[in-house]
Amino acid sequence: MNGMIHASRGSLSLAAHVLRRSFHSGKCLASSAASKLKTDRPLTPEEIYAREEKYGAHNYHPLPVALERGEGIYVWDVEGNRFYDFLSAYSAVNQGHCHPKIIAALNAQASKLTLTSRAFYNEVLGAYEEYITTMFGYDKVLPMNTGVESGETACKLARKWAYTVKGVPKNKAKIIFANGNFWGRTLAAISSSTDPSSYEGFGPYMPGFELVPYNDIPSLEKALQDPNVAAFMVEPIQGEAGVVVPDQGYLTKVRELCTKYNVLFIADEVQTGLARTGRRLAVDHEDVRPDIVTLGKALSGGVYPVSAVLCDDEVMLTIKPGEHGSTFGGNPVACRVAIAALQVLEDEKLAQNAQKMGELLRTELRKLPVDIVTTVRGKGLLNAIIIKETKDYDAWKVCLRLRDNGLLAKPTHGDIIRFAPPLTIKEDELRKCADIIQRTIMSF
Repeated sequence: MNGMIHASRGSLSLAAHVLRRSFHSGKCLASSAASKLKTDRPLTPEEIYAREEKYGAHNYHPLPVALERGEGIYVWDVEGNRFYDFLSAYSAVNQGHCHPKIIAALNAQASKLTLTSRAFYNEVLGAYEEYITTMFGYDKVLPMNTGVESGETACKLARKWAYTVKGVPKNKAKIIFANGNFWGRTLAAISSSTDPSSYEGFGPYMPGFELVPYNDIPSLEKALQDPNVAAFMVEPIQGEAGVVVPDQGYLTKVRELCTKYNVLFIADEVQTGLARTGRRLAVDHEDVRPDIVTLGKALSGGVYPVSAVLCDDEVMLTIKPGEHGSTFGGNPVACRVAIAALQVLEDEKLAQNAQKMGELLRTELRKLPVDIVTTVRGKGLLNAIIIKETKDYDAWKVCLRLRDNGLLAKPTHGDIIRFAPPLTIKEDELRKCADIIQRTIMSF
């Protein structure tokens, strides 16, 4: 027996020795790898593209430029070239890249407390909830992380309200969407899509979603007459569809019809909200108040995933504990960052600047030859042009040449280019950018 014990001890000692050697070897290898990384030359843009191609999913088609730094309205690539950013991360950096006040809030909170989950209270969430609900005039906010999560949350709230308040029979609730909508790529979001590249090959789709033409009040009224309709979810301006601006009065009519038929009006303000169109919210252009507002993107100034759903108690309190949530939603870092991001929008009067600079930009864009640029449209600093495609050029080629001339933009739906710079842009900067756009277009 003693022999067995000694043998076991010897085996354990040998194993421990092997583990120690492996651990130290691993440390040396890791240290060697780290050292190698430090001394290696910087990757070229082409090597960066190839690395993403090899190791990453192929679910995006980026413009070929490899960025490493951003400040205000500018970004720099790995070769030190500076560009005007005219996409603003799809309006997530309305406040400009790396705004110092937002970064300061991020750093201060990140060094103190990052995450508690909603299993406990924390000192920051309530302050954020009070700030944002007071700013936008709603009873309650439900914090999430991404824009599509805010859309999913709004749909859940609408269904729950339909069953508990409106009296829709169980599992019969419908939500109406507009053709051309885009609010993400989850299974629910693509189930409301009319874009085959979003939904094709991902069925079966979410039941209870129906579509009507955008900017078509008679079609909407016909759909809302169904007593099982819980909500109409709509972008005040359709961003991903190519900055499609509805007729003046459309949102007012939407509000009237939703009230008439006891249907919730959900405004998807993830891209159009937070000063982008020249107002705090895009619905403010018509002074209408939706029942539910979804926010995201610039709610953090682009430094952290933060989204929110705003509504009053009649809707929000239909969801009880355990029926919806998120591990990271409403975490302390997100709350501090969101407060700072909203304060920057207000303190720097970015909605007013977006309104003024947007009018100037569209004036300049309308000087472009109509045989190349057939349409200019937008509100505030959410704008788009439509390129008349030929065998010699299309929107993609125009964006490549814009890049070569120092300005970054991205096509959508083939022939449309969005122009959405950070809202901090000044008049002299905007005029320089308009000149780049004009020279680029004329070069074709």
